[in-house]
Amino acid sequence: MKPVWRVADVRAAEAGLMSTVAPGTLMQRAAAGLARRCALLLADRGGVYGARVLLLVGSGDNGGDALYAGERLARRGAQVAVLPTSPGRAHAEGLAALRAAGGRLVDAPPAVVDLVLDGIVGIGGTGGLRENADRIVADLPALRGRDGGRATVVAVDVPSGVAVDTGDVPTDDTGRPRAVRADVTVAFGALKPALVVGPAAPLAGQVELVDIGLGPWLRGDPALRVTEWSDVRAWWPRAGASAEKYSRGVVGVATGSRTYPGAAVLSVGGALAGPTGLVRYAGGARDEVVRQHPSAIATDRVAGAGRVQAWVCGSGLGTDEQAGAELRAVLAAPVPVVLDADALTLLVDGSLADRLRHRDAPIVVTPHDREFTRLCGEEPGADRVAAALRLAAWMNATVLLKGDRTVVGTPDGRAYVNPTGSPALATGGTGDVLAGLLGALLAAGLAPERAAAVAAYLHGLAGREAARGGPVTAPDVVAALRPVVAPLL
Repeated sequence: MKPVWRVADVRAAEAGLMSTVAPGTLMQRAAAGLARRCALLLADRGGVYGARVLLLVGSGDNGGDALYAGERLARRGAQVAVLPTSPGRAHAEGLAALRAAGGRLVDAPPAVVDLVLDGIVGIGGTGGLRENADRIVADLPALRGRDGGRATVVAVDVPSGVAVDTGDVPTDDTGRPRAVRADVTVAFGALKPALVVGPAAPLAGQVELVDIGLGPWLRGDPALRVTEWSDVRAWWPRAGASAEKYSRGVVGVATGSRTYPGAAVLSVGGALAGPTGLVRYAGGARDEVVRQHPSAIATDRVAGAGRVQAWVCGSGLGTDEQAGAELRAVLAAPVPVVLDADALTLLVDGSLADRLRHRDAPIVVTPHDREFTRLCGEEPGADRVAAALRLAAWMNATVLLKGDRTVVGTPDGRAYVNPTGSPALATGGTGDVLAGLLGALLAAGLAPERAAAVAAYLHGLAGREAARGGPVTAPDVVAALRPVVAPLL
């Protein structure tokens, strides 16, 4: 997993490292990595020589990184212009070095720009872009390069204007982000939360991490971790030569109803894509589940389902008295439980919430933002990681807070973020599929946080794969899960 570090931890690591190297060493390392990435991008637009590069430079070290990178590009023949967002306050040594290499100061963007380097503000920035910088950034999409295409925007360490520790993005009165939207972000030494979570993450574009030597100096626990394919592959349960259907795990699915049979079909479909050997369905959509998934064993009630190693409960279950009784039966079982959709509503409307906090077996809840608000009485807010962790601690449950960058929070304060999310999954029924897959992973023996991280990762990949064929429906995601999971078998 990739660790992600808060600003204070990065600052402390920088201070420790700088005490062991010559002044300016870290800035030169950062500038070298930044210039290399810019050169690669310019190679696709006619090369560095003769390229038109615009540096947007603020008053801090972030601007110094951009200026020294611009110097390197200028010495390779690029035409580099510097537009200070705080005139007279740019990094003096970096500006002198750039001007010595042929760079020039401008008070407005040139007519032709191939590449923009965003060095306005770095990890010390708060509150969005200031008025002058915001006005310049708003006009960036209109800049065109020598080939007539839109100028490529590269952010230095983080896109300027984002809230680095939370991933929040301030907006103006029209809803436009008061931050830079980058095609590429070149991060130095460590990933920061804004690059991987919240509305800031899409603004970062493709993120490249440049090693400047911070690793040994980053101490303590990271703010969160990013799931990678290597983690999914390492954690995926694999059947041995002597395995049979019961030893691989049995997952119970208490979802759907006569009113909402589709939720049952979709959640069972998600469960069948997982690593378990058997799916037991219990609910009012029994006939439809058996018709579409004949390998599932179906009954009308949780009490009659037989032994399972984990339960999935909630999607399409309803919120009437019978639904409440089924949820109580699920919670009474001494096995891990996934609670989704209607089960979360029942927790709010009934007296079931206290059962969660005193339950011995693991619980995973999977709210989207509106469900989170009903559970907590407040919206997730600007810091989605902190929100997930608060709910996890209060409920004594692992929380999978769904979204474009799904966050997994544990009761003991660990957090994970999923990098594979897709807006294509923002459609009815896809959460049912996710819950089913998650339950299968729990039944196969994965710890709750790993099961949640793996399920979110694979669900996101399936959403992306399904989107290749056009608008996505939940059955498309079920179908796409099988080829996504196949390399793990």
